[in-house]
Amino acid sequence: MRGKLILVVGPSGSGKGTLINLVKKLLPELAFPKSSTTRAKRGHDSDKNYNFLTRGEFQAAIDAEKFLEWAEYGGNYYGTPLSEIEPNLADGRIILKELEVQGARQIKEKIPKKELVIIFVHAGTWKEMEARIKKRADMPDVELAKRRERYDDEIGFMSDADYVIENPDGKAERAKKNFEKTLRAILANGYFFFLFPVP
Repeated sequence: MRGKLILVVGPSGSGKGTLINLVKKLLPELAFPKSSTTRAKRGHDSDKNYNFLTRGEFQAAIDAEKFLEWAEYGGNYYGTPLSEIEPNLADGRIILKELEVQGARQIKEKIPKKELVIIFVHAGTWKEMEARIKKRADMPDVELAKRRERYDDEIGFMSDADYVIENPDGKAERAKKNFEKTLRAILANGYFFFLFPVP
């Protein structure tokens, strides 16, 4: 039996990365694929999480159709190598991948529905998200406007998700528990048990 690819999507600042990091410790049996990127390595980055490529190397991989999905953000390329996904699916493993909505749309066109699950992390209205963003760092109005436009597009993808994890400010522990329960259900049953269906 082939495995499943679980995509965790949601607006920037919704807490996707925090939820992923939680289950890396709790559910090590999941497969966590690496992404490829052309951005510079940061202090906390690890080669376990990223393949750091030059723009030329990345473009060559695009031309050779080696990515399941790829996109450009902030002047850098990001992509999911097929080599990180297909072997795990063939081995029957459950793969967990944080991804932007743009990439999720591409994957929906390529991976059969029976092998794909999408979990949307919803952290609230734009006003609530804007407050979160401003709390983390000062941001010019022009950049905030771009974030708003992107948020509107991303929130529109929520209806395409199989499950929504609510993660508003002050409810992080509840979100973590719901996220963990959802993933444990997949691992235990071999199919998706409807714990938190989209309304």
